[in-house]
Amino acid sequence: MIEYYDALETRDPESREADLFARLPGALRKAMEAPAYAERLKGVDPATLTSRAALAHLPVLRKSELPALHKVAPPFGGFVAAAPGSFSRLFTSPGPIFEPESRDADPWRGARALHAVGFRPGDVVLNTFSYHLTPGGFIFDTSARALGCAVIPAGPGNIDAQFELIEAYRPVGYSGTPDFLKILLDAAAGAGRTVSSIKRAMVSGAAFPKSLQEEIKSRGIDAYQAFGTADLGLIAFETPAREGMTLNEDLILEIVKPGTGDPVAEGDVGEIVVTSLDSHHPWIRLAIGDLTAALPGKSPCGRTNMRIKGWMGRADQTTKIKGMFVRPEQVAEIGKRHPELGRLRLVVSRSGETDVMTLLAESALPDTALRDQLAATLRTVTKLSGCVELVAQGSLPNDGKVIVDQR
Repeated sequence: MIEYYDALETRDPESREADLFARLPGALRKAMEAPAYAERLKGVDPATLTSRAALAHLPVLRKSELPALHKVAPPFGGFVAAAPGSFSRLFTSPGPIFEPESRDADPWRGARALHAVGFRPGDVVLNTFSYHLTPGGFIFDTSARALGCAVIPAGPGNIDAQFELIEAYRPVGYSGTPDFLKILLDAAAGAGRTVSSIKRAMVSGAAFPKSLQEEIKSRGIDAYQAFGTADLGLIAFETPAREGMTLNEDLILEIVKPGTGDPVAEGDVGEIVVTSLDSHHPWIRLAIGDLTAALPGKSPCGRTNMRIKGWMGRADQTTKIKGMFVRPEQVAEIGKRHPELGRLRLVVSRSGETDVMTLLAESALPDTALRDQLAATLRTVTKLSGCVELVAQGSLPNDGKVIVDQR
């Protein structure tokens, strides 16, 4: 029988949705105590934000904006009402982006993810994520300790010292990148060192292709993936069902058309936008720049929360054509001006020594007049001339890519 972390994991989806949106107005009020959110959400009545449709009308805050915003109003860009000293730890990520860790027992919401893949109280866990300035090491460290595990704060590198720790403490669990796990196993095999105590792993931070999954499994380790960010902690995680990733509790996840805040059609690939209900540091519609798609139905493992396919690429597809930036928002604007079309894709290539852009547009019927109208709209929106090709409905891939640079 499957053991769940708590009753929240198997509750009725409608009950979960009702609970999240009953709590959302409170999170909005807390967020609006911070000056940047107060300005961004000016005129919004939190009491009216009780549905996904209402939430979708709020502006998206893009993670790519944060470095500039943090520079103007350090340390948190005006998006955190609490003083830095009210937090437990203070980190930085490339950008720089500054991230605080709250004083909660499980501030990154990771204990649930570790429990789902077999970590249990009393386990010893080798944590090889970095502990230096960035939050990665502490995300998994605090999560494991919140679950009741003992943590070896190994960090990456220093293989000989890792062997000594493993042989002395006999950890059953590993957290770190899949790449470093393979390096550790290969080095142990080459040096005749024993790492056979490790039976379970939660990996993140790098690609984990099928070939590497199978190799790690052949070494006697059951490894699962987690998906998270330094802003939000653990967003979603694999379960023993191994059918996509299950969304963490206390988060509202939307999938939107890249460059917009508009929800995609069911099953379509789009950009991940997350709203967290953390009263100390809420995030309201943070677009993290990663692509995914939702999976239908309930997980075979019995957990009832939304599932996603996992990481499917980057949403920021901005490129420069003839010295001008062209952005996904502009492709989305073309679609809004021509709602009769299906998917759009702007393909950038080279002809001789010149940049060429071609807008592929799904259309029910070939129409010369429509093609000419689209060419005019493309020129108006991007300030650049380009070709237009009308293609059959449903012929463009459902992969979230609206700009493809082939140069």
